[in-house]
Amino acid sequence: MRFRDLERQYAAMKHEMDEALIGVASSGAYIMAPQIVELEKKLADYVGVRHCVSCANGTDAIYMALLALEIGSGDAVFVPDFTFFATAEAVARTGATPVFVDVKSSTFNIDSSDFEEKICSVERRGGLRPKAVIAVDLFGLPAEYDMIRDICTKYNLRLVEDAAQGFGGAIGSKKACSFGDIGTTSFFPAKPLGCYGDGGAMFTDDDKIAQLLRSLREHGKGENKYDNVRIGLNSRLDSIQAAILLVKLRHFDKELTAVNHVADCYNSLLRGKATIPQIQPPFTSSWAQYTLVLEDRDSVRSRLHDAGIPTAVYYPRTMSRQKAFEPYKHLQQPCIVAESIVNNVLSLPMHPYLTDDEIEKIASLV
Repeated sequence: MRFRDLERQYAAMKHEMDEALIGVASSGAYIMAPQIVELEKKLADYVGVRHCVSCANGTDAIYMALLALEIGSGDAVFVPDFTFFATAEAVARTGATPVFVDVKSSTFNIDSSDFEEKICSVERRGGLRPKAVIAVDLFGLPAEYDMIRDICTKYNLRLVEDAAQGFGGAIGSKKACSFGDIGTTSFFPAKPLGCYGDGGAMFTDDDKIAQLLRSLREHGKGENKYDNVRIGLNSRLDSIQAAILLVKLRHFDKELTAVNHVADCYNSLLRGKATIPQIQPPFTSSWAQYTLVLEDRDSVRSRLHDAGIPTAVYYPRTMSRQKAFEPYKHLQQPCIVAESIVNNVLSLPMHPYLTDDEIEKIASLV
């Protein structure tokens, strides 16, 4: 019954998306069409903030968030050592220095204790101003924002929430993308709310920041597109992606329910046989990935591959070990947990439309 319901939902959603695509193609309004305004309003309402500013991708969203907070040369921005490259890449693009922070083995998210230690280390060393932190909602689970915000207040840091994988997650009734001075997300197809290409958005309750973000995404425009008051980007969400996202947003809560059912099934079947993700109330994950920690990862992955089941390793290398960040190597302190888990993490197939039989087969092979 569950799968038949999901099949009907998917068929209805596909029909609506096909109609939405045809509608945009027929209109000729491919950039900044009315769908953009509608989508931004609905996304802001969903998250529970005053403003949503859409953009071309999640990486630009982080970069523009940092620009809006006046992050630049001489600033230290704290970033989890276990995350996707774009989080720290955006910091380096501003001229600021990424400082890598360890993560918790239970959640894969930033470790608040190590975060404070790294701030103190930067202050003792001198030469950089601790300015901001980018907390990542990895694999769909919001970071521990109560503790992170307290530390930010103590040391006068700005907080950016990288919810590229976290849209739809929550802490109690408060949604992902609402926890930072600016929240960011990605609509890359593999994300919880994905479009048919690249897309992203920024969220804030600050009217001035929202106005600045709208300027930055369109070449630093002022009163109009030929009045350029600052250096910006060409980073607009196109109308086709907005039309797709409007449809998918209508079905999103049902997909969240379905993907949490998949996670519950995995947990029930794998508990005691592998180190499973730990989601404690009042936290809710949107399950961008379902990631295990396995001592024998490579043999398990090989067995699944032989059965035709795809897996992925997110991530095989820490940020501080990436060649691109070698110039900052002398500034980095060890991140012991991050260095350990890159050798043991394995992500299983995870989406709302997995059947119970498919889940049981995957779990039995693990």
